[in-house]
Amino acid sequence: MPLRMARARVLLMHDPARRHASNLIRGFERVLVAFSGGIDSTLVLRLACQELGANAVAVTAVSPSLARSDLEASQDIAREIGAPHELIKSGETEDSRYRRNDPQRCYFCKTNVYQSLIDFADREGFPCILDGTNADDTGDHRPGLQAAREHGVRSPLQEAGIGKEEIRTWARELGLSNWNRPANACLSSRVPYGSEVTPEKLAQIEQAEAALHKLGFHELRVRHHGQVARIEVSRDELPLAVEHGEHITGAMREAGFLYATLDLAGFRSGSMNDVLRKK
Repeated sequence: MPLRMARARVLLMHDPARRHASNLIRGFERVLVAFSGGIDSTLVLRLACQELGANAVAVTAVSPSLARSDLEASQDIAREIGAPHELIKSGETEDSRYRRNDPQRCYFCKTNVYQSLIDFADREGFPCILDGTNADDTGDHRPGLQAAREHGVRSPLQEAGIGKEEIRTWARELGLSNWNRPANACLSSRVPYGSEVTPEKLAQIEQAEAALHKLGFHELRVRHHGQVARIEVSRDELPLAVEHGEHITGAMREAGFLYATLDLAGFRSGSMNDVLRKK
């Protein structure tokens, strides 16, 4: 047994939740992992490969709502783990229910994605699909979780009661290179509810965020408010954003925005859901 694999087994022996997650995965025998390249699905993929070997395959759904940088990151991580990695097309941006962008958008997105995964699983003979949903994912507005349950997708981290902090700790111990990668979400999450999601808007957001990453920002979002780009960066990077104001304004204009604003509250995952919490 390789040294890293043996060490992973030792780590499991002393943690009931970790043992539970690994035992769940082992019991599925052959699985597809809905793989975004984020740390949650990366940990599930790593455990699936550990427990099932070649009977675990990563599948990433590709559409205009997935940034090219996120797709490339998922490919890099799958190679790092040594997992087979398949790309499939999902059609959520062609679904009028998704494009109208009401608070159930994520449900219609995941309905399309999971159906694409099920179609692939049926063709290739995989009886089970796993995702990276964790125990902390129930506190916010997440209609996509309903879609996962309706499509029979299993969530071993959530079922074992493992949350985000433990996931990062476990991933670091396993040597996963993205253990501290900032959380991300699909590009459509940057569009306010009630404003139509279009491929053009998603492309604007992707270009704008790529420009900010090149300027050295790490945890960020560009929220699409028509002609206005509302920029969220981590609070400790707000001074840097002010310092680079001219460059940022130019980058936002190149991406098709007329104005660039800096949100003084800083980066907040799921901030577009603030409007729902006020109701």
